[in-house]
Amino acid sequence: MRSLADGKTKVTILPKAPADPKAITMAELTAGIEASCAILASDYNVGAATSESVDEKALCQPGNAATWGAENGTIEFTLFLEFGDDKHLDLTSDAGKAFEAVKHKGTQVYIVQRDNDKLSTDPWAAGDEYEYFHGIADHPQHVDRTGYTKRKITAAFQSMELHGIAAA
Repeated sequence: MRSLADGKTKVTILPKAPADPKAITMAELTAGIEASCAILASDYNVGAATSESVDEKALCQPGNAATWGAENGTIEFTLFLEFGDDKHLDLTSDAGKAFEAVKHKGTQVYIVQRDNDKLSTDPWAAGDEYEYFHGIADHPQHVDRTGYTKRKITAAFQSMELHGIAAA
């Protein structure tokens, strides 16, 4: 059965690399920052990208022949910033915690996303399928000066696991 994607992407930012990207544990997932409600939906772009192609043509083949080489991924998203009564970034909110985790250039970023029929606010469960992405953050960028205060985060892709299963 088809399911509308609206409100279904769960994003968790892990504080450190998981021991096994193919089987991230519930302890590792619950130690992460729940970022789904802190991320702007309209420009969220975390996923696999077209792999590099390599020309691998045999001498006997006419025309061109290629195969796939190194994998690529994209890690780009915009975080809302939330402020406390003191007018400083609210580090107790999910948005504040998420921004603190990725705001410095060179920071290792570990993102786990779940896309299924569960709501993004539903907790992780053992057996959940997910995709995992590792990147290195660049400087946060200011975006337009309309709407809520926010920052665009871009990370240089390092690795991914597209078929992970959450482990107990």
